[in-house]
This record gives sequence, structure tokens and C-alpha cells, in this order.
Amino acid sequence: MSYPGNPAPGGTPPVPIRRAPVVAAVGLLGLMAAVGLGHAVAVLASLDGIVTRFRQAAEADGAERSDIDGVVDALRGGLIAASVVAVAVAGLLLVLAAGDWRGRRNARVATWVVCLLGLLCGCWGLALIVVQRAVEWPTGADPTAPQLLAALTESYPSWWVPLGAGLSAAQALGYLVVAVLLALPGANEFFNRSPAGPRMFTGQDQYPTAGVPPS
Repeated sequence: MSYPGNPAPGGTPPVPIRRAPVVAAVGLLGLMAAVGLGHAVAVLASLDGIVTRFRQAAEADGAERSDIDGVVDALRGGLIAASVVAVAVAGLLLVLAAGDWRGRRNARVATWVVCLLGLLCGCWGLALIVVQRAVEWPTGADPTAPQLLAALTESYPSWWVPLGAGLSAAQALGYLVVAVLLALPGANEFFNRSPAGPRMFTGQDQYPTAGVPPS
């Protein structure tokens, strides 16, 4: 004898309905991963232009070639490393999104940890951008370093700082929203559902509960 919501022998147990907070959190994680990948591609695509403009500006200021090459090496290494980290974070967000979608409790805990770290990193990145734009580098007996830093700042595209600040703020906000969504009561009901196994539905339950229907 069969019952609504109870699979036939050998069948696949029905999947519980996902609450709106879980769907929203998973969608936001996917969006953040896509934006992170897009930003990494934009950074790598702009790298050669930044280096070229920096060399021209630094040489015009009379900087030594060895000093210019040192800054270029650090610039390339830093931007490539940042892009690699962005790709890795995007992959991690997709993995967490898949785990949250399946209702894995350990994935939700890991997502909260990543959200906390991401929130801190987003705030830190925004603070660095503000400090970088606000600080005026002093000139002294050796003006080489301030000249190089000024040339480096001027070599970035006009959209670099606004985009970086906007993404840092959006990153911090996005991680905060995801953490809150996964803590809402609807998400708790989804993640605290009964484990997979023989299930049955009652008229009051929206989620399957473990057990075998009476014969």
C-alpha cells in the first residue's frame, strides 16, 4: 500500500522543499562567485596596460631602471596572486553553495566561517583603498620611493579605485546577508530535517519525517 510522499520500495526518497532563505543564500553565493571570477579576469586583462603606464611615468620622473623593474615584479606578482586567490574563493563559494543546496549541516557551518572571514577581508580591503587614496607620501632626501608610488597610483585605470571600493563594500555586505539568511527559521527547518531514509508526509508537515507508515 502506498502513501503520499512515501516512495515505493527501491525508489528515491522525496526531496524536501527548500525554504526561500536557503534559495536566496545559494543564489547570492553563486552571484558572488561569478563577480569574483569576472574581477579576476578584468585584473589580469589590465595588467599589461598598468605596467606600461607605470614604466612610462616612472622613467619620465627619472627613476632608475632597477627600481622600476623591482616595482614591476612586485606589481605583477601581487596582482596575479590576488587573481589566483579570487578564483580559489569563487570555487570555494560554489562548493559551499552546492552543499547548502543539498542541506548539508557542515556546509552551513563552513559557510558561516567563510562569511565571517569574507566580511573581515572586505572591510580590510575597503580600508586599504581609503588609506591609499588619502595618504600623501612625503618627499625627503631620497624622493625615489614617493615618485614610484605616485607613478604606480597614476598608472591604474580610472575605474580601478571605484570598482575596487564598490566590490569590497558589496563583498562585505554579501557575506553578511548570506550569514543572516542561513540563520533564519526557514533555513533552520531545512537543515534540521530528518536524515534520508523511508519518509512519510502528514497533513501538517511540509517536510518529510523519518518513519514507516502503518500498514
